[in-house]
Amino acid sequence: MLAKVASGGVFGVDGFTVHVEADVRKSMEPRFQMVGLPETSVRESRVRVETAIRNSDIKIPPSVITINFAPADQPKKGTLYDLPVALGILWNLQKIPPKKLEGTAVIGELALDGEVRAIRGALPIAIHIREAGFHTLILPEANIQEVACLEGLNLVPVSSLKQAQEWLRGRYEPKIKRLHQAPEAPTPDFSEVRGQSVACRAAEIAAAGGHNMVMVGPPGCGKTMVARRMPGILPPLEGQAKLEVSKIWSVLGLIGQKKGLIQAPPFRAPHHSLSAAGMVGGGRSPLPGEISLAHEGVLFMDELPEFRRPVLEALRQPLEDGFVTIVRGMQRAAFPSRCMLLAAMNPCPCGWLGSQLRPCTCTSRHVHSYRSRISGPLLDRIDLHVNMRAITYRELKCSEESEASETIRARVIKARTRQKDRFPQSGPVWNADLNAAEIRKHASPDQSGQALLERAMERMALSARAATRILKVARTIADLEGSALIS
Repeated sequence: MLAKVASGGVFGVDGFTVHVEADVRKSMEPRFQMVGLPETSVRESRVRVETAIRNSDIKIPPSVITINFAPADQPKKGTLYDLPVALGILWNLQKIPPKKLEGTAVIGELALDGEVRAIRGALPIAIHIREAGFHTLILPEANIQEVACLEGLNLVPVSSLKQAQEWLRGRYEPKIKRLHQAPEAPTPDFSEVRGQSVACRAAEIAAAGGHNMVMVGPPGCGKTMVARRMPGILPPLEGQAKLEVSKIWSVLGLIGQKKGLIQAPPFRAPHHSLSAAGMVGGGRSPLPGEISLAHEGVLFMDELPEFRRPVLEALRQPLEDGFVTIVRGMQRAAFPSRCMLLAAMNPCPCGWLGSQLRPCTCTSRHVHSYRSRISGPLLDRIDLHVNMRAITYRELKCSEESEASETIRARVIKARTRQKDRFPQSGPVWNADLNAAEIRKHASPDQSGQALLERAMERMALSARAATRILKVARTIADLEGSALIS
């Protein structure tokens, strides 16, 4: 008898349908073979599946077991096929009713004792399963919260192979507590920042318009302190953005067992030893990188010149286009990467160039070599360049607090709301995403503003890209002030 159990897989951050075909024939020379481009983690499942079935008090007679994963020309990876393979074998052994699996998809990893363990990528698979017309999804109980928000799909969480078998027999009815929101972790507050009002104002503008920003200043002046407080002034994720971010984190298994969809904009701060593939994604089976994990949030790069040149250059296209495309064979994986780049760096190798507290020990050659690690085209993609100075003891001990993050956040939300109202649903949400036509329509300054920008381009040798980014920032400042015009 040939059993067919529907399942799913992930390529990039999108799901696809996999049909697990199981054929079991009694034989005195037992074999367990798999075809359909299974990778190592899939081929090893035969040991887990056989042991889990036996430990669930089900006997398998000596047989030749053949498993095919269709479509056969697409590589299969991961441990999510354990449960559908096991149910396909139980179908052949007449331990479950086949009709119950019609319109049902199955995913899950098996432990040797028959426990069903969590898998990666449950959310994108569940979204695809629903779109493909399946009405039911059997999945690990540990993955239920990340997919519980999906409407129109009957979810059956199971904790063991025995429990899945009981549900198919009509003897088990799962109870699902749907959790739509993951609690936000507390973030540091801007009220703790002292003496850096310009940097705080720049952070507010960057958050309101989705602009990239670099902070330049001596060690200990508060660059990292400002960066770590950026998530506290960003509005929560909504709608499609929430799903996109959660799909990326689900593929890497970062959502967690007790959390629903990710609500807060992500904040990623990779170490400068990161490789180019770790930053933009890659691998034999492509996985998202740090810039995609920061999608709809903040990518913080501390000590920017210390990152390898290939890593920095790899950022240019994703920052401009908002996505990364990786080609493997005949397949393309597209990872969304629309994020704010927040960078910090010293003005020179020793860090004290221009400071009144300490003399700089660097030669002009050292300073030039240090700064040249960051290419002009990359700097051209950074909207806000903020110079920060060292803080004195008197400023540090000042009892007057800066504005609280909640106050700044309220203004940022109002500015973001104005941007949403200005553009149709298909248009940009952030001012940083405006194209040339939209800039002419929504970000044209008055005559005095145009004259000022013309003089700046001539005297500072600004590129056309720099001029357009100035207009985008001006549009954001006007939105923060509640002004329809740029003066």
